[in-house]
Amino acid sequence: MTFDIFFWGWLIFAMILFVGEIFTAGFVLAAFGIGALAGALFALFGFEVQWQLLVFIAVSAISVTLSRRFADRVSGEQPENVGVDRVLGKRAVVLETIEPLAGLGRVRIEREEWRAESADEESIPSGTVVEIIGVEGTRVLVRPTADQQL
Repeated sequence: MTFDIFFWGWLIFAMILFVGEIFTAGFVLAAFGIGALAGALFALFGFEVQWQLLVFIAVSAISVTLSRRFADRVSGEQPENVGVDRVLGKRAVVLETIEPLAGLGRVRIEREEWRAESADEESIPSGTVVEIIGVEGTRVLVRPTADQQL
């Protein structure tokens, strides 16, 4: 009779961990969910609570260790030049004079127009070639280049 309580307890615990994994990254909760399923299996066969806990700990540890390589591959570092990082280091032309105090400024990077701010907190006149040195939200940080060639 007691194995029923522990079996259902382990099974509910495993389901909670699997559902929790949906909302987290890294596959850690799923590894513990697998350990909880192993504990439920031992409860189903009538093993004592100590054995169930030991199996839960051992299977969870093995699952975490084996899932690390997969988790790193799936959620590893983002490749360079993806997303907004693709504009870093590129040159642009100022379309609208960049005025730091007024919060004005717009640049064209290839075929895209971006709101811009001066990294040096200085005004940059329209027509100036600038280099993109950073991205803050929807604005790019720019600095004038010595070479005015695009």
